[in-house]
Amino acid sequence: MIFFWAFFIGGLICVIGQIMFDVFKLTPAHTLSTLVVIGALLDGFNLYEPLIDFAGAGATIPITSFGNSLVHGAMAEAEQHGIVGVITGMFEVTSSGISAAIIFGLIGAIIFKPKG
Repeated sequence: MIFFWAFFIGGLICVIGQIMFDVFKLTPAHTLSTLVVIGALLDGFNLYEPLIDFAGAGATIPITSFGNSLVHGAMAEAEQHGIVGVITGMFEVTSSGISAAIIFGLIGAIIFKPKG
């Protein structure tokens, strides 16, 4: 049943993004930013962790999880290091994912020779 809920919740997040494209005519950048902010707000109200517990990868793979990670890392570090921890916590938690995206994007560009 966990696979069903992961697929359903992940698909629901994607449907919300598609509706933002089609109905509200938002650009990809606006849609991306909005979904990140929604994930951050849900974590701020302690609603994203229960969603992760319920849906697993369906909640951790979509872009809303990035907003969750930003707030989660900032809050955890703020408790230990104060206001400086807010900034460093965001980078600490998300740096590996961002670094991987940059590295894999560079490798893909080298291998496949994009048209520019």
